[in-house]
Amino acid sequence: MNILKILDKLSDDTLFSKTFSRTENLNHISSIGKKAAITAIPLGMGSMLAAETKNENSADSTYFKKDALTDALQLALVLEYLEDEYYKIGLNTLSLIPTADRTVFMQISKHENAHVNFLKTTLTSLGVTPGAKPTFDFTAGGSFTPFSNYSQFLTLAQAFEDTGVRAYKGQAGNVMSNKTVLQAALQIHSVEARHASMVRRMRANKGWIELANGGNMPPATNPVYAGEDLMVQAGFNTATAFGNAAGSASFDEILTGTDAQAIASLFIV
Repeated sequence: MNILKILDKLSDDTLFSKTFSRTENLNHISSIGKKAAITAIPLGMGSMLAAETKNENSADSTYFKKDALTDALQLALVLEYLEDEYYKIGLNTLSLIPTADRTVFMQISKHENAHVNFLKTTLTSLGVTPGAKPTFDFTAGGSFTPFSNYSQFLTLAQAFEDTGVRAYKGQAGNVMSNKTVLQAALQIHSVEARHASMVRRMRANKGWIELANGGNMPPATNPVYAGEDLMVQAGFNTATAFGNAAGSASFDEILTGTDAQAIASLFIV
């Protein structure tokens, strides 16, 4: 199953009101990426998902017929495969991660591995064969050398985590009518946001995003942060009330499925 086609299927950009476009930035993207859309679901919910899928009536199941649900889980599995493999390779590369930082990435790696195992079990419980792990290219075609340069390893980790948090929010409208999935997704989303905050601080950045730049990031990552400089939220001008920096940081904007697709595709062969 093609992850990019699934991203398109799950995306419904009309659910969100936009006053800006990222098309121009995305046309010039040269490298960066990570997971998108719905992330893994907490352990122990496989049977609940199966039961809820069975019991939904047609009016409530627009996005949650069995095929849509399992497509979302297959997507989540591919994305968790990506992070799981990235951190495993990093941890297994001698002399890459300083001793003081290994504890952090060991814990993050355990989270991602737990997500992979859970998703495979959940898909099996729904009568679906879990997708095989894709082939990943973490150099993005030679643009990065994350496993020989620790600074680049951290840069890519930040971009992966920041992209995932934004892209996941962009899919929120697709899970709202299923309480079990929504609850699980919110639980995982907060963990992913903590990953992002931790990695950002390891790079001497603030734990949150201010304005359109991710903080000490190369230009190639601009699409990850496009639109993060919005000052008006639901008609409220945050800049007038709090100043530009604090105002823009008060709300974390979404990343649409289309944008996430353009970013993630660079790391999937």
